[in-house]
Amino acid sequence: MKTVLFTASTFSHIRNFHRPYLRAFHDLGWTVHIACGGETMEIPEADDAFPLPFEKKMTAQGNFQAQRILRSLMQEHHYDLVFTHTSLAAFFTRRAAAGVSPRPPIVNVAHGYLFDDQTPILKKTILLTAEKLTAPQTDLLLTMNQWDYEMAKAHHLGRRIINIPGVGVDFSRFDGVTTDDGQALRQELGFSPGDFVLVYPAEFSARKNQAMLISAMPNLPELVKLVLPGNGALIDACKAQAKSLGVQERVLFPGQRSDIPRFLRAADAAVSASRSEGLPFNIMEAMYCSLPVVASAVKGHTDLIEDGKTGLLYNYNDSAGFAHQVRHLLDEPEGAAQIGKLAHAAVWQYGLPEVLSKVMTQYLSCTR
Repeated sequence: MKTVLFTASTFSHIRNFHRPYLRAFHDLGWTVHIACGGETMEIPEADDAFPLPFEKKMTAQGNFQAQRILRSLMQEHHYDLVFTHTSLAAFFTRRAAAGVSPRPPIVNVAHGYLFDDQTPILKKTILLTAEKLTAPQTDLLLTMNQWDYEMAKAHHLGRRIINIPGVGVDFSRFDGVTTDDGQALRQELGFSPGDFVLVYPAEFSARKNQAMLISAMPNLPELVKLVLPGNGALIDACKAQAKSLGVQERVLFPGQRSDIPRFLRAADAAVSASRSEGLPFNIMEAMYCSLPVVASAVKGHTDLIEDGKTGLLYNYNDSAGFAHQVRHLLDEPEGAAQIGKLAHAAVWQYGLPEVLSKVMTQYLSCTR
């Protein structure tokens, strides 16, 4: 019986994005292992799970301990395939494999490099050097947006490099949530019928950049409300910012929620201020719900959104540009509805039924 290992920086990443693939390998008769950092979570599709002491700081001792654990797992189980996700886990998984003989075939799924052409040169050099260092252990590199693909090809970051349409979004979970459900949530949140509700479900981090959205709120009409589901290191700072700007009544922080489909059905538009992305689920889910999206013009977003047609883009961190695009939606309600309609039609190609078989074909192309 063949055995596959999936690694990621957190168990939640595997649970949120890769369970269909674990299930697909089970259906093929494979034994499935996962090795992850963060809070341990039960994932039924995994036959065995191994916690890893990953830490966000690259040079932290826990990361090198995780590398030793991964090497021992590879030596003990002689995996037929190893898939690695998220930048931190991808680096240390491939470094672990460098000391294994025979080395298992490794597929690195790049969910979005944490650098681009606007990244400070020192940071970009460090991150790119890490990818170059582990390229010899990357039998197949799967990227999700055009910028990452071209960067990977230019620097030979894998033996084979393929661009895929993400890992597939399970849009079916939105089909049972109706407009009435959204209206009920609007009432629960205290919105008036005429309010224009913006939603941005994301971790509170510097990269997700909720602070820019909050800074734009004083320059938008009172009827515009901003809902920020999620949690993270910067949530308290964002709450303090909203209060200092006098918009605390117009910016809502519902916390970590499992009912994001209700929030999308309750919203009039979806927004994003992210610094960079791979191929973001939150944008694709909003598009599926026929919401007009206002997003920063960064990689990942520009792969999904055709400006003025399937969404509206603005320059990263440009609060005035963001506010301008939101006002455009307010001024042109029929145009906003048309954008949402075209977005819904354009995003079907990223659904799980369309994508899973394509990605599995690439996965299995590395079997020895």
